Order: sequence, then C-alpha cells, then structure tokens
Amino acid sequence: MTTIATTARDRMLSAKEASRSIGLLDDATKRDALLSIADAIESAASSIVAANAEDLERGRATGLSSALQDRLRLDAPRVASLAAAVRDIAELPDPVGRVLDRRVLENGVELTKVAVPFGVVGSIYEARPNVTVDIAALALRSGNAVVLRGGTAAERTNAELVRVMRAALAERGIDPEAIQTVDEFGRDGAKELMQARGIVDVLVPRGSAQLIETVVTESSVPVIETGAGVVHIVLDETAPLDWSRDIVVNAKVQRPSVCNAVETVLVHRAAVSRLVPTVLEGLHAQGVVVHGDEDIASFSSDVVPATDEDWATEYLGLELAMRVVDDLDDALAHIRKYSTHHTESIITQDDAHAARFLAEVDSAVVMVNASTRFTDGGEFGFGAEVGISTQKLHARGPMGLSELTSTKWLARGSGQVRA
Repeated sequence: MTTIATTARDRMLSAKEASRSIGLLDDATKRDALLSIADAIESAASSIVAANAEDLERGRATGLSSALQDRLRLDAPRVASLAAAVRDIAELPDPVGRVLDRRVLENGVELTKVAVPFGVVGSIYEARPNVTVDIAALALRSGNAVVLRGGTAAERTNAELVRVMRAALAERGIDPEAIQTVDEFGRDGAKELMQARGIVDVLVPRGSAQLIETVVTESSVPVIETGAGVVHIVLDETAPLDWSRDIVVNAKVQRPSVCNAVETVLVHRAAVSRLVPTVLEGLHAQGVVVHGDEDIASFSSDVVPATDEDWATEYLGLELAMRVVDDLDDALAHIRKYSTHHTESIITQDDAHAARFLAEVDSAVVMVNASTRFTDGGEFGFGAEVGISTQKLHARGPMGLSELTSTKWLARGSGQVRA
C-alpha cells in the first residue's frame, strides 16, 4: 500500500517495511517486475527527457560543469539504454538463496550458508540519473528496497524516474514503497540518510571525491566506498605503437567524464621517441589538452607544462597528464603515490613486466593491453552496476547483484544440545 510520507525518516521507514515483502519475492516475480519497469521507462521517455531538459537548463544557468552536464543529460537513446540495462538485470541469475557453504557437524547439526538481501540499500550521488535506475533495479533484483538521494542537479529527472518505477511496481501488485527518494528534503534528507543506522542497512555513495569523503566520514550507516578515478596507463618499453595510440585515445576520449577514463599516462623512457609523437597526435586530434613534463613538452608546443597537482587530478574531461618514467619500477612508484586504487593498465609485450604489474599494482582492477574503459559492470557482464568499489572489504571493483547481498547461516538439528 502506498503511504504519504511527510519526512525523510518516514520514507526510510516505509522502505524498511517494504523490504520485508521484497525480500520474499521469488525469482520470476522480481524478473517480471523489472521487465515492467523497463517497459514503463520506454513508454515515459518523452516525459523523462522533458524533465531532464529542465534540469539541464537550470544546470547551465548555475554554471554546472560540462562533465556533470554530460552525466546529467538524458536523450531518447540514453533513456532506451536505461530500459535495456534494466532488462539485462532482469535476466541475470537471482543472487538470493545461493548456497555458499554447507557442512555437517559431528553431532549431526546441518549448517548451510546462504546469500540473503541486505534489506534497505541507500545511495547518495550527484547529476547521474542513470544511477537512479541502475541502483533501483539492482536493489530490487537482489531483494532489497532502496532509498535514493540524487542531488539537486537532477532533481526533476530523478523525480520522474522514481514516479515511473513506483507506478510499474504498483501495477504488478508489488509494494511501491520499496523505491524511495529523499531528494525533496535537500541536504537535510542526505544527512538523515547518512544517520539512518538501523533503518538503512548499507549506503553507497557515487560522485566526486569530496562527496564520497563526506559520506564516509559523516555516515553512521555502513558504507561501501566507491572512489574517484585517478586512472593510469603505462606505455612500457615494448608497447606496440598502434595499441598505445588506440588504447590511450579510447580510454580518454570515448567518455571522458566517467571514473574509468584515463587521467595519467606514464611512458617508459626507452620508448619515448617511438611512442610519444603518435600518441600526442592522436590525443590532440580529439581535442585533448595534455599536461606534460619537460620530456613530453619537448615534442609539441601544444603541451601544457605539468605541475605536481596534475598527477593527482581527476580531470573528468578532455585533459590528461603525461610524464616519462625511467623504468617499470619508476612507473609503479608513481602509481603507488598518486593512484586512487580504481583502475590501472599497462601496454606491453614483455610477459615478465605484465606479470609484475598485475601482481604489484594495488587497485580494484588491473589490466594488461586493454582500455581502462572496460572497468564497468555492464562490460563485466553484471548488467548495470551499483558502483566501482575501491575499498577492500566485502566488495571491490564493479559491483553487481552479489555485492548487494549478505549471508545467513541456517542450522537444522534434531534435538542436539551443546555439551
């Protein structure tokens, strides 16, 4: 039953109540609910795009950055992609009820460890209406209710998406209170969400490093930390020229405003004269501003002199930093100092260097000879993703359905007592 919630806490309590019934839904019911949501999003494309246009107009008027405007923008193809992502999630195996361990004690008690929903998943994010749909769909598929705080930049878009999804659940006879937003309560709503320990079971922030740090430090709710992406690509001594150019350009240009876009390129000194001119040419042709050290700047007057701040910068736009390193040890030391532990890649034909890189780099995703843009739940086969976790507890890397479950031990006895 839909209730009228007058405060952020009321809405979170409604989600908590709804989570009990959502957690008991069977596989087919959850799948069909998501298919109904996907159909509803497609049917409401015009109203969603119209609401998004209002947010974009307000964002331009208030000086929202071009990177955030790109994340905020929804057109008809992007709305269709949202619906397609929901359908992909609907077809994924149900993570609830998976048997993770089974054993029989000496006294005959049977123990089974199974995957169960968290209950209520909260998320705080900014200017990312796709997250509204992705996290709601992933939460429902894994048997959870969801409370969303999507920020003022996307307030109209998020309100319309939530309205559409809740209506689709209600038409299926599923409690629409399982999808909640506290956007209209502004920062106070976000603060209440962060302090809702005992109501909200886990909180996932997505957005700027500042937003994530705020949530991590101010929340009493357990947080799965998703991190900023100061992402590196190393061009090793043996890196093929075409791979180097194509991978660096793709990793920067394909979608520069996202966290898996490359921000720093490190070039082995022995390969500088062979690789740098072609890589710079490819980047400049795509409008990328390169901040380079003295060695890199010597190849082009278009290179902007790099400062120490550039090595720690997540540009989220058509900019990157590039410097020369003496060897693989120098590259690894640079990554240890400046990495946010998101994604790093090396381009090399040296198997020993590839093996060292994979073993020694301490990031959520470590790659050899591939674009960092592949760090993505959809690309990894998870459907959509909750986020990309850079922590080391419970979940790390792209987070899909299984990361939205906890565990429960089931014990079956026949009258045993402990001696």
